[in-house]
Amino acid sequence: MEKIGIGFLGCGNIGCGVYRLLETQAGEIDKNEGVSFEVRKILVHSLDKKRPVPQELLTSCASDVLDDPEISIIMEFMNGEEPAASYMKYALENGKTVVTANKMALATHWSEILNAARAHAGGLYYEASVCGAVPIIRALTNSLQANRITSVMGIINGTTNYILSRMSTEGTSYAEVLSDAQKMGLAEPDPTADVEGHDAAYKLSILSTLAFHRHVPVEQVYTEGITAVSPEDVQLGQAFGLTIKLLGIAKNTNGKIQARVHPTFVPRNHPLASVNDAFNAVYVNGHACGEMMFYGRGAGDMPTASALVSDLIQAAKAKRHELPAVQDEVKQTDKNWQSVYFVAAKKEQVPRVMEALRSENVGIATEVKTGTNNERAAFLTTHASEAAMQRALGCVKGLDIGMIRVENMEN
Repeated sequence: MEKIGIGFLGCGNIGCGVYRLLETQAGEIDKNEGVSFEVRKILVHSLDKKRPVPQELLTSCASDVLDDPEISIIMEFMNGEEPAASYMKYALENGKTVVTANKMALATHWSEILNAARAHAGGLYYEASVCGAVPIIRALTNSLQANRITSVMGIINGTTNYILSRMSTEGTSYAEVLSDAQKMGLAEPDPTADVEGHDAAYKLSILSTLAFHRHVPVEQVYTEGITAVSPEDVQLGQAFGLTIKLLGIAKNTNGKIQARVHPTFVPRNHPLASVNDAFNAVYVNGHACGEMMFYGRGAGDMPTASALVSDLIQAAKAKRHELPAVQDEVKQTDKNWQSVYFVAAKKEQVPRVMEALRSENVGIATEVKTGTNNERAAFLTTHASEAAMQRALGCVKGLDIGMIRVENMEN
């Protein structure tokens, strides 16, 4: 059987994981799928760094990979937006197929990369760009084609889920858990992309685009991180039967698209509430399929390599490459969503906060609950608009107020 030539762009942990998987599973892939691969060239930044791949495959010249006529599939493992996006576009324009895990490059250059694939009949495969080994991309583009997806809500960043899980179960501070996560390698030395929600925003841009068949630019995703979440507010939320997560939430309501990433309380009996540590999960609601959840390891070299090799096999077997149907671009997402809100403040300041909320016709749905130190108290509102909440909280600016949105509460 003729081997299909592939080239790597990058060879860090994920690239090495893909190479290892192709080496160890070659026989099974050949037997079960009827395809065989040969890694011909690997682009790396430094030729001197030790890697568990043959030295003769390495090159520091991109054209050795991109312009090799014997390479028909490019596997991209580079970090960041550039030069990854330009390399992918170049490969597609030259009739090659691209397999990638790069959510940042895809989210920030979606239209031009997709248009290059469409114009030159190239294949574009990116299952690993969102949630690692969890097959949510394929579900949205293939398995759920008969559905009108109304909402996608998920834990799509493992680092923040680990931090919030520890804060919930142990009452530990954000800073302390972050330090532990960095020591364990679950958080980067500079954790900004994760803890400020940017990583999740890239992924939600891709998910919402596929779910609603309209391109949702990452700039249109409302993004708020977890750095301001306090352990006491997490504990107060638990008194209302709520569990905190950093969620990516996308909804299509009568053609109006919401796309937002922020700390969110969900009822403890909701399926997402039980997803802990560095695991990912995406909760999808379709008009025909109803509610379903996709759960698994969303990061790591081997889970991500698993998704990449699956895409590689699919690309190699495809007689015609399928690309997602995206009708247009969302120029402005709906920033004035409706939600229940958890509001916490110093006990003596709660009446003033309630007064500000009532001035904007935001109702109070629960009795006030007091924290263990008897200094901080919290309550839940009725369903209210984001604009009304922001106006009300603007009237008490300067107070130590914790506001966390609540999803999936009964109307």
